[in-house]
Parts: sequence; structure tokens; C-alpha cells
Amino acid sequence: TMDKFRMIFQFLQSNQESFMNGICGIMALASAQMYSAFDFNCPCLPGYNAAYSAGILLAPPLVLFLFGLVMNNNVSMLAEEWKRPPGRRAKDPAVLRYMFCSMAQRALIAPIIWVAVTLLDGKCFLCAFCTAVPVTALGNGSLAPGLPAPELARLLARVPCPEIYDGDWLLAREVAVRYLRCISQALGWSFVLLTTLLAFVVRSVRPCFTQAAFLKSKYWSHYIDIERKLFDETCTEHAKAFAKVCIQQFFEAMNHDLELGHTHGTLATAPASAAAPTPPDGAEEEREKLRGITDQGTMNRLLTSWHKCKPPLQLGREEPPLMGNGWAGGGPRPPRKEVATYFSKV
Repeated sequence: TMDKFRMIFQFLQSNQESFMNGICGIMALASAQMYSAFDFNCPCLPGYNAAYSAGILLAPPLVLFLFGLVMNNNVSMLAEEWKRPPGRRAKDPAVLRYMFCSMAQRALIAPIIWVAVTLLDGKCFLCAFCTAVPVTALGNGSLAPGLPAPELARLLARVPCPEIYDGDWLLAREVAVRYLRCISQALGWSFVLLTTLLAFVVRSVRPCFTQAAFLKSKYWSHYIDIERKLFDETCTEHAKAFAKVCIQQFFEAMNHDLELGHTHGTLATAPASAAAPTPPDGAEEEREKLRGITDQGTMNRLLTSWHKCKPPLQLGREEPPLMGNGWAGGGPRPPRKEVATYFSKV
């Protein structure tokens, strides 16, 4: 069972982008189901209808957006890259912008679905703008001027609540509901169309104009993610080897103390042959994994150095010097020296 979970976890790590797209799709469906299960109760009061409707329209999308950012693993990576000291590797603002835009695009899917479903349903819009219905055009306009403004607002605020609405003599409730729901659905479809066009422009048209910068930002964003994963894996491997060697040394020392006590007890009867304890078969392999870091202070200095002064992105000694931002080298490479070696049979 553990092997199956490990295989699933490795698959999700190797296909992180597809996994995050699936999570965003699930959140979008969940937002639609949440609205369907939500019991919308308009206060039907002039001073509270607009505030309640605005809260229903804006607060859940904000929560869904923040939840989408929390579910994305790149949030911590972006914060770490933004707050780390430059050291020997300066920070590239274009890469940080690309990472944030990539996360925001996925996190905005569920809020957009919520707003679209809310507008298409029409209850929220009806509750918010029921007091703005043109009574003179849709109802008995001859009676409207004779009512005080507070009384008219109190009467129209009860339109979303059929059980307490008592203004059919002024305006038929069904007329007001149909009027406001038509406007809400028109706004909903317009919102869906605009967000679809905007997503098309961002995903398709924008890279065509800034292809070089887009490719560089995308490459270094992937590099930061992979570098962080490999560093975590290397630290885990080193910690495991360090713990294993410490435990082996502890048991070897304990075994040596027991052998010394047993030798002192039987010294008069049998000569002791002091044989050095043979290390286990995997001890040398575990020590190689330590990479020469065999104490706590050295490891702490290494971790501090990695945080404050990451190595420059330059491989080998023959590479050109780094440019200003430390992300790419420029200029022609120096010619490499060719060395020919001859062997002769004697």
C-alpha cells in the first residue's frame, strides 16, 4: 500500500502542472456546487440588501482565490525567491512576475465561476437592485409620486421575499423579478464572454509578442522549482545518511564497551584477542553520501550559505562571466584548448 501511495506521489510531483490544473477544475466545480447548495436569504430591508448582496458576490470569490493560492506549491517558492538575499545570484523581476501570473491565472478560475453563476442565477442582483426598479415604467406610475421615498424603498426592498411583499397594487412582483433577472443574466453572459476573451489573449496572443522574454521567464521559473526540489531531496538524503551513521557509531561504541567489560571479566581464564570491529557493509556508502559534512556546525553554515548566497548560474570554469543580474552569461566563449594524447605499445 505504501508503495502505491509513493508511486502516486511521485507521479503528481512529476506532473505538477497537470495536477494543479486538475485541482483548479475541481475547485471550479466545487464553487458551482457550493452556490447551488447555498440558501440565499435576502434581508428585504432597504439598508441591508445591497450590503448582503455585495458580500455574497465578493467574499466567497476572495476566499476561493486565497484557497487556490494556498493549494499551489509555488506560493512558498515565490515568497522564498522574493525575500531571499541576492548574494551571488541576483533576482530577476521578470521571473517573479511570471510565477505570480501563473499562480493567479489558476487561482482565478473558481472565483470567476462563482461570479458567473451568481449573475446568471439572478438572486443576488435582484436583492441588491430591487429598490432601483423603475416603478413609473413597469407599475402604476400614478401612485408612485404620492408615496414618500422611505416608504417606497421599504416596499420595493420586499420584492425578493414573496411571503412578505404587499405592493402588488403599486408594482407586480413577477414583473420586477423578471426585469432584474434579465439584466443580471445579460451581465453574467457579458462577464463570461469578457473573461474568456481575456484568457484567450493572455494564453495565446501575449506570448507571440514577447516570445523571447516569455521563454526565458518560463525556463528560469521551472529551474527554480526543480532546483528547490533537488536541494530538498539532497538534504533529505544527507539527513538520512547522517542519522544512520550516528546510530551505527552509537551501537558500535556500545558494543565495544560491552566487549571490553566481557574481556576484563574473562582475562584470567582466556587471553583476549583485541580485534578491531569491522564496519558494516553499507557504512562506507552512507559516509560517501555525507559529502564530507560530518558535524552539525558545518551543516548549519552550509544551509545559511545556501539561503544567503546561492551559487551563480554558471557551470564549469570556461564559461563567460555573469552579467549584471547573474542569470545568463553573455559574449562569445573563449576557445577551448585541445589536447591530444598518444599511446604506444612497448
